[in-house]
Amino acid sequence: MVQHPGRRGGRATCARVIGIAVLALLPIVGAAGRQQASPAAPRTPALDAELPRQAETIYSGIAREFKPRHAMEVVNFMDRFWRVAGNTGFNASEEHLREFLIAAGFREGRAGRAGEDRQASRAPAESPGSVGPAVGGSVGATSAGRASGLVWYEEFPNGGNGWEVVRADVVILGASPGGATESVFSTKDRVAICINSFSTPSGGVTSPLVDVGKGTTPADYEAVNVRGAVVLADGNMRAVWQQAVRARGALGVISAVPPAPYTRPGETPDVFQWGGIPYDESLKSFGFMASRRVAQLLRARLRQGPASVAVDIETRFHPAAGRSLIAEIPGRLRPEERIVLVAHVQEPGANDNASGCGTLLEMARALQTEIAAGRLAPPDRTLTFIWGDEIRASREWLKADPARAGKVQYMFSLDMTGEDTSRTGGTFLVEKQPDPSAVWDRPSDPHTEWGRALVKPEALKGSLLNDLHLAVCLRRARDSGWVVRTNPYEGGSDHSVFLASGVPALLDWHFPDRYYHTNLDRPEMTSPPEMANVDIAIGTTALLLASAGEAEAMAVVDLLGRAADARLDLETRQSTGIVAEAGDPAAAEATERQVFEAWKKWYAEAIESVLGMPVTPAGPALRAKVEPAAAKVRARQR
Repeated sequence: MVQHPGRRGGRATCARVIGIAVLALLPIVGAAGRQQASPAAPRTPALDAELPRQAETIYSGIAREFKPRHAMEVVNFMDRFWRVAGNTGFNASEEHLREFLIAAGFREGRAGRAGEDRQASRAPAESPGSVGPAVGGSVGATSAGRASGLVWYEEFPNGGNGWEVVRADVVILGASPGGATESVFSTKDRVAICINSFSTPSGGVTSPLVDVGKGTTPADYEAVNVRGAVVLADGNMRAVWQQAVRARGALGVISAVPPAPYTRPGETPDVFQWGGIPYDESLKSFGFMASRRVAQLLRARLRQGPASVAVDIETRFHPAAGRSLIAEIPGRLRPEERIVLVAHVQEPGANDNASGCGTLLEMARALQTEIAAGRLAPPDRTLTFIWGDEIRASREWLKADPARAGKVQYMFSLDMTGEDTSRTGGTFLVEKQPDPSAVWDRPSDPHTEWGRALVKPEALKGSLLNDLHLAVCLRRARDSGWVVRTNPYEGGSDHSVFLASGVPALLDWHFPDRYYHTNLDRPEMTSPPEMANVDIAIGTTALLLASAGEAEAMAVVDLLGRAADARLDLETRQSTGIVAEAGDPAAAEATERQVFEAWKKWYAEAIESVLGMPVTPAGPALRAKVEPAAAKVRARQR
């Protein structure tokens, strides 16, 4: 998941650090499968009781076919690489996914602008060794001749430099010639070296190590000369780099900036969060991120007297075209209309985001297999799966074909979908399409540590997507004991791009994760059963929306009516407490009236959005159900 601009590590301080709420109108389903009421609301019926019958058929088919080992195999493969768009590991990961899809029955080719399919050239991938799926031909239960799915690459100008590390070793030398040396960083440390670090000259360099404290202001350098040195600092990497390298001629930086508190550095002294430095071909500098243990080692050596470090780095840049992997299961009746599902490939983590890639891949395979075997009906709208560079891939896909982009009906972002919650501390979350909880802070809907996004009241537009998908998640929770929660819209992944284009979109993810953007985000922190939960829920919702008829839409009207009643009841209750505790009760009462009216408007629009759910135009019966249901919501009083 990408960082919010201006936020350290993509997080902002919140009043409630880990108080992530379920959508307050619904219960939380706990690990034992029992329902636990939200503190702000009494027990209410689970919305999964209102799901259309077709949802159960889809759910059963995907649950039957999903193979967690396939998703985990993808995680293990991608974990080998520090994946930056355009580099060897990124391309190898995409090619591995492509070969897996081919083995599962997808065929090479792409849908044309007018619905025809045409052969697509296979883009070469730089890859050290084999990139084929470990499970080989056994992945697909169907033959290529019976396949309906297509897979291809789409290229676009690369927004970065395709950076990758080949070798990165740092050794601290003894205080005297011939003294003891000790390794500080080595290539096995994976993500310690910063993105955009350049190679050192052949044979490496030996330079003084200078401790500048925090290192982010000119005052930190008044008593020291860092020209030609490697700087050790406790400040933000980019700020230190500007002061030490750009302004004063240091060769590189070792930043021991403390990681976010939820990483529990006191319990895990070897943890650090990865980072980057500005690309500057004239300076050819480098940076390393240091854990608390490494910083203590370096400072202990400096206390013995002046010290130097030997640095030997080899990195490469691949400024080739950007590339996204696209797969589709074409729709039968409305192939131009799409449900889009996106997982990003870049970043070095297992959970972020090899788990999202593996989850999406196995979803595509399971759907393809069930459809080809005749156990599930083909979708009437096209299902589009995208793997690429976060944010950029979505923007380029939308830009490449405006007519295609204009027909997207709904979108799901899969980011950090496979966490072992007992190890990471994260919890599964549905980040909702913006609703009033994204504008006004509600006790029932606290933000995560990621922090709120700026959402204006006039930008809110009600949609069926939030409650329908949450109902499907709760259906899965009934079987597996999955803990299902929600958070208000915060942004930071591919759903933000589609929302900006007017497409109803949401994010499935986990947070807070003590290993987020750290060197310890490895496969052992990933849970195949958790990926199965997310996969089955998203796949069920997506295929339901891709094939819904009027009967399914009628059921969703009832689902949304119940959700609206529960939300408005909740807002009435919690408004009473908010006003009672306010320093200015009159102002608080005015705000609470505004919030209540916003929820009414949002849910009335959500009910009306059901008219666009069926693949064929809404008939008189559906309209006759939608209009009074929306009117009922608009007529509600506090």
